[in-house]
Amino acid sequence: MTELSTPRLRLRHWLPTDLPPFTELNADPLAMQFMPRPLTAEQSRAFATGAEDALVAQGFGLWAVEVSAGREFIGCIGLNEPSFEAHFMPCMEVLWRLLPRHWGYGYATEAARACVAFAFEKLGRDEVVSFTVPANLRSRAVMERLRMTRDERDDFEHPRLAVGDPLRRHVLYRLRRTAPGAH
Repeated sequence: MTELSTPRLRLRHWLPTDLPPFTELNADPLAMQFMPRPLTAEQSRAFATGAEDALVAQGFGLWAVEVSAGREFIGCIGLNEPSFEAHFMPCMEVLWRLLPRHWGYGYATEAARACVAFAFEKLGRDEVVSFTVPANLRSRAVMERLRMTRDERDDFEHPRLAVGDPLRRHVLYRLRRTAPGAH
């Protein structure tokens, strides 16, 4: 069972006790502001089950995250290989979703940094990407703290969102293994 740890966090497999706070997270309007829609309890359960199945099958994926000192579930952070068509595919994506009460403590950056190191050192990837809508300044700040860079020519229309959807436009950030501070 692959787990990651940082000085303050534990990225671990999913537990049944994660489901109530994960459902809360996916229903929170602030946390889901830049997602197509909040998730129902059933959708959250299916998401968590799929995330755990991927961790078991691949040895990486979207880990449940807890603060080591309190063992409290705060969200999920991990690695994904998106399956939609885009000019930067195939790729390894680092992504995160935390309960808003845990924002502002550097947890997303700390855990994402561990995921990026895992992608480079254990999975042998040469590049990790992350993407979001232009207005998601908090996530973009995490990407920049990870030393990811954006080239406006890489920005794209997310193919899983309808033409005209205000969330369709995405900015793409990249981090190459050779970048200073990349691991």
